Amino acid sequence: MAAISAPRPSKTESYIDNKRKEDIRHANIKAACAVADAIRTSLGPKGMDKMISTASGEVIITNDGATIVNKMEVLQPAAKMLVELSKSQDSAAGDGTTTVVVIAGSLLKQCLTLLSAGIHPTVISDSLHKASIKAVDVLTAMAVPLELTDRDSLIKSASTSLNSKVVSQYSSLLAPLAVDAVLSVVDPAKPDLVDLRDIKIVKKLGGTVDDTEMVKGLLFDKKVSRASGGPTRFENAKIAVIQFQISPPKTDIEQSIVVSDYAQMDRILKEERNYILGMIKKIKATGCNVLLIQKSILRDAVTDLSLHYLAKAKILVIKDVERDEIEFITKTLNCLPIANIEHFKEEKLGYADLVEEVSLGDGKIVKITGIKDIGRTTTVLVRGSNQLVLDEAERSLHDALCVVRCLVSKRFLIAGGGAPEIELSRQLGAWSKVLHGMEGYCVKSFAEALEVIPYTLAENAGLNPITIVTELRNRHAQGEINTGINVRKGQITNILEENVVQPLLVSTSAMTLATECVRMLLKIDDIVTVR
Repeated sequence: MAAISAPRPSKTESYIDNKRKEDIRHANIKAACAVADAIRTSLGPKGMDKMISTASGEVIITNDGATIVNKMEVLQPAAKMLVELSKSQDSAAGDGTTTVVVIAGSLLKQCLTLLSAGIHPTVISDSLHKASIKAVDVLTAMAVPLELTDRDSLIKSASTSLNSKVVSQYSSLLAPLAVDAVLSVVDPAKPDLVDLRDIKIVKKLGGTVDDTEMVKGLLFDKKVSRASGGPTRFENAKIAVIQFQISPPKTDIEQSIVVSDYAQMDRILKEERNYILGMIKKIKATGCNVLLIQKSILRDAVTDLSLHYLAKAKILVIKDVERDEIEFITKTLNCLPIANIEHFKEEKLGYADLVEEVSLGDGKIVKITGIKDIGRTTTVLVRGSNQLVLDEAERSLHDALCVVRCLVSKRFLIAGGGAPEIELSRQLGAWSKVLHGMEGYCVKSFAEALEVIPYTLAENAGLNPITIVTELRNRHAQGEINTGINVRKGQITNILEENVVQPLLVSTSAMTLATECVRMLLKIDDIVTVR
């Protein structure tokens, strides 16, 4: 009688998930994918815009990924991670906020397939980490070095960022403006660092985006505060930035003064007048003729009486300067803020050729130009025909400024139009065949996930995405690594020659951050609610 052979153990053991853990993972991934799908249609130059209506009744029209996900009321914790992901990309690179969410969504969909095939989340997570490191190496190898003296390349890169915005028709004006603004604040001592807080954007309703201009100096979106007969224009201005109030003092405790006769009232008013006059005489003695007064939360920064005396002393007053603007103003004017009347000295003043009130649109602004020893700052005056256009112009300009900042910190350009993603997909696909076991399978899925960018670009432009992506794969397989989708012409061309370029930092940051977020989501197997 033949012995019955025991069943041979399987060489590869598949991972069988606990039902609850599997449900949690699926719910998380589905919620995150829903966020990615919501903004996928706004990717690229032909992407659609979103109209966002907030609870307060405010309406926003935008296709900026960070703005869309920021305004979404997302309750599911995993979906919130995609909102945070977009914010991370915005702070790291400033552009590519839609791209990073779309890549993360596509990776999560591939992870669902891998999980259902019985691959352990940790194995998928480690493979994705390896693939993202390899992806950054591939992107760096594709990149073209850039010098900051090459202004044309910087403008091309800023234009590419603006082409997908609502205000894309103004990219020929906004792109050079963004480049000039960033280059004017680059400090030769720290050439790799640009602080965008040194570029102040002032929005003023009226006119069109064409009227947007860069001002080498300071702008205040307010009128000069004056009593009758006060000055509105000064040449050879001596400017003081003060953080104290020119108004009667208050005690530190709650008090009430009982006045029993008119003589006492006159004494109080006379003391107030003398107190204010004494302050103004000290100010006038230093030769100061322009006062910038910080907004006060304790009491009025200036009163009608002090404005009257300041007008008599021929001192121009700009009040209610925001607390967070003080640093920018003092850096621009190269002066020191004055916190007390006793410290009011001439050496703390700033000097400018001209301070004037200018009528603009339906209001007035104050312009300070010809500043002596001006700091490394600049101001951009953005105009727009309505509030929606104005806000979107500001967001678009911020993205363009961030793109130029990326190029200053990491001086490499890379092709746009889906070219880097297809090349990555091709090279990672080839690399996955060399790897063994589950790792190769996971890297192959990572490679396939990246095709979502060219696919979505083609889909949003009304082209046949399958035909376009197949053709792109063929061209890249023949060694044409800079071939991408020219959305304007609706065909595949060498995208570098078409001047569709972006900073290397935008692409590498998107890859790294998207992978990091997906790996974190994969490792979550339960949600614990604490009341």
